[in-house]
Amino acid sequence: MLDPAPLPPYIADLSDVGIAQQLMAEYGPVAAEEATARAGQARDRDNVVQFCRWRQVARLVTLLEQPGAWGTIH
Repeated sequence: MLDPAPLPPYIADLSDVGIAQQLMAEYGPVAAEEATARAGQARDRDNVVQFCRWRQVARLVTLLEQPGAWGTIH
């Protein structure tokens, strides 16, 4: 299984934040796993663009599920 946590997400499109929010609302604590599964399906179809997008969404969901701030705080 793909691990969504090691890298911070790269948000190329603001709609990815909305997708992450929808997944979290629909799937709850397993939203990152759902996004990872969708990435795997895209990879199986040789769709590199969607694979990368869903990987970033999985990372974003994982990050949003964490309590507190992350990264550098100014």
